[in-house]
Amino acid sequence: MTTFCGLSESELTPKVQQALQELLHEVSRLYRELDRAQGRIEYLEHLSDEDPLVPLINRRAFVRELDRYISFSERYGMPSSLIYLDLDGMKRTNDSHGHAAGDAVLLHVAELLRRNLRGSDILARLGGDEFGAILVQADLQNAERKASELAELLSRTPLDWEGHEISVSASWGVYRFDGREQVEEALRSADDQMYERKRSKRERLEDG
Repeated sequence: MTTFCGLSESELTPKVQQALQELLHEVSRLYRELDRAQGRIEYLEHLSDEDPLVPLINRRAFVRELDRYISFSERYGMPSSLIYLDLDGMKRTNDSHGHAAGDAVLLHVAELLRRNLRGSDILARLGGDEFGAILVQADLQNAERKASELAELLSRTPLDWEGHEISVSASWGVYRFDGREQVEEALRSADDQMYERKRSKRERLEDG
């Protein structure tokens, strides 16, 4: 005997068949609504990870990725490093050329950094004129070399803004993590090293 949904053929009256058909349509509609809602959630999560100005992830997403890679380092003994990079003289740029020029500098820097890091590395704008990068499977020596190369690249690649050449320079700090530290500890260590380099640079300029 033919059955459907536990009902025998004799029980599948036209009224029951219609009710089942309506139920199946409703289930199908609910699945479509669920798919749309999940797509919307994924879209909003993606937006919440994006920096509002430059095409990079923001600090929130970067901290999450850093926490993940710190865990990987502890679990698999995978050396990785963090670069903390801060642009020099952005206040002077904004005062001299306006905030639109300052925004253009940030976009310029973001593109230069992105093009000169590996696809496996994680790059973010951490806020203001600060950028961060996670160099996957990079020890301290390699990370310091890369940070120095990036700073040199910025200094020799000024931005042409409405006929004005705006020079760009940056100070950097590096921290190698092994999984025993917390995210904020790693960020603070790299930030402290960056600040010391910025302070030394400022003192050299003042002495000169």
